[in-house]
Amino acid sequence: MTRGEARVGMAGWVFPAWRGGFYPKGVTQKNELEYASTHVTSIELNGSFYALQKPASWTSWRDRTPDDFVFSVKAPKFITHERKLEDVGEPLANFFASGILVLGAKLGAILWQLPPHLPFDADLLEQFLAQLPHTTTEAVALAKQRSERMSGKEHLETDADRPVRHALEVRHSSFATPAFTDLLRKYRVAAVYGDSGGKWPVIDEDTAGFRYARLHADEKLYPGGVYEPADIERWATRVEGWLDGGRDAYIYFDNDTKTRAPIDAMSLIERLAPSV
Repeated sequence: MTRGEARVGMAGWVFPAWRGGFYPKGVTQKNELEYASTHVTSIELNGSFYALQKPASWTSWRDRTPDDFVFSVKAPKFITHERKLEDVGEPLANFFASGILVLGAKLGAILWQLPPHLPFDADLLEQFLAQLPHTTTEAVALAKQRSERMSGKEHLETDADRPVRHALEVRHSSFATPAFTDLLRKYRVAAVYGDSGGKWPVIDEDTAGFRYARLHADEKLYPGGVYEPADIERWATRVEGWLDGGRDAYIYFDNDTKTRAPIDAMSLIERLAPSV
């Protein structure tokens, strides 16, 4: 069995609180992505959660990072939080037309985060999951169904037929049921392991052949929102188990006011070396 590969980083990279700390003096805001991407192996790109990005932006992010770097991409809240997965055919097409495929081999996984007030509805969820493309060729076909407002702002091609991975993060207790994970397995979507101190349900199941974890370090479990060395060790042991089982893993720190996220990510990378 081939050992899996770990990708470790943070949720985002533009935070004023990092300046003068993680970002040393002399690193301009324009160069923060280049700096961050040489200290971690992946970043969860979250601007796409708030608004569709332009192809030029995706191109810039791709070109400003090392060749072996990957981005996971947080999907639009318009689909997950506003439409609540209903009637999302056109918004899905617009998202995939917006330029995400420009990333090419640097596209890691797509994160779909559901709001805390949205309960498990098997029919609604299956209807949504059935629309997700699992290859870049399928994604291009979907993107071509974009709305007219995307005219002149779209990217409708792929450099190769690559897999497209999806991960789903849930925040309502009703998702803690085998019916949920059965649907994820059917559609090859990873259940996000959310480390939130019990604030949201923990779904620790392999449903897609890869694992995806978001480490929030809720203060109920981690005082001050900080992962101590013993916490990093426990996470390293968990991730190594996933890798030994042949599963790739995407691990993103989203803790505290984010001042600790890059430090904790680098600590986990160091602990996992040479796995990452």
